[in-house]
Amino acid sequence: MSKQFQGRSRVWLTTGLLLLGIMIATAATLRQTNLVGASPASSATLSNDECMACHGESGMTLTLESEEILWLSIDANKFTNSVHNLEEVACVDCHTDITAFPHPERSAHSLRELSLELYTSCKECHSEQYDKTLDSMHERTLAGGDTNAAICTDCHNPHTQARMTHPVTGEILLLEKVKIPQTCARCHSTIYETYKQSVHGYALTSKYNQDVPTCIDCHGVHNIGDPRTASYRLESPQICASCHTDSDMMDKYGVSTDVVDTYVADFHGATIELFEKRSPDHDSNKPVCYDCHGIHDIKSPDDPDHGIALKENLLITCQRCHPEADANFPDSWMSHYVPDAEHYPIVFYVDWFYKILIPVVIGGMLLFVISDIVRRIIDKRKGASHS
Repeated sequence: MSKQFQGRSRVWLTTGLLLLGIMIATAATLRQTNLVGASPASSATLSNDECMACHGESGMTLTLESEEILWLSIDANKFTNSVHNLEEVACVDCHTDITAFPHPERSAHSLRELSLELYTSCKECHSEQYDKTLDSMHERTLAGGDTNAAICTDCHNPHTQARMTHPVTGEILLLEKVKIPQTCARCHSTIYETYKQSVHGYALTSKYNQDVPTCIDCHGVHNIGDPRTASYRLESPQICASCHTDSDMMDKYGVSTDVVDTYVADFHGATIELFEKRSPDHDSNKPVCYDCHGIHDIKSPDDPDHGIALKENLLITCQRCHPEADANFPDSWMSHYVPDAEHYPIVFYVDWFYKILIPVVIGGMLLFVISDIVRRIIDKRKGASHS
């Protein structure tokens, strides 16, 4: 009996040890599986608060191989109010390679190389805008080897970028519109200084006038073209027309909306319009808007030094193309006025004279022809009745 009991005890002991071994092995396997899968799982749920626990501290820097200083500290207040944080975009949505601490080493040797490595992550959320940049002047310059050409993060700081447009109307917010020329000035500082003194730039930067155009209104946003091409020059009057034919906007400032019609009606505009339709890739020597008014340095028409409302300034402008023009030359152009009793009254009354004369003459001729036809028909019928 005791031997039988001892045999059974050994069987139970062996079975128990075997089961215990299986349980330990299974637990170890599960633990290893959890450890292997821990990094991706944690990165997917890594919150911005966790990132800011370190990067919100001031003075965090890293010296790159180029000996440039990479600032790793993020302004917590600006980040909190940024559009990315408000839209609940996670840090790891952009920094997709960050899965654990310490972070993996970067291959970039300089700040610029680092920016070029990271900015392509923008396309994951902003694919439409990113695709437009592929056909832009900036992207072509970058593809040509100039690594200083603007990329997404040069214009939009991903950690501090505020919301630019109204969430309902989609219009650019005033404070963000004022910042646009300042953003472009990071690369185009000389042009910005000129623009600030222009009638447009002064109204925007000093008076916060939202009606005036900024850089992107004339050059585009993500699909910026080459302003040196013939096609851009020929199409430029339409850019100006987008504002200057808006009666609601122009009425505020007493500006005529007839500028496009009067321009197209004269020899200059008619030629440009013909080239635009027939030969868009061939330039014309006829002036477009900015040849007379300026580009970034547009002044008010009554500006004493440059305003072309003053005859002496207009003459200088005309002499760029017509070097032999004398003091009376500007009188041959009616500016952008439609002739009326106040402006160019002789032209106005002559125009009305012909508006009356021509219909009367043509109407009289038609009346004569019709009456002659009627008379002939009547005479023919009378002759037929007598026979």
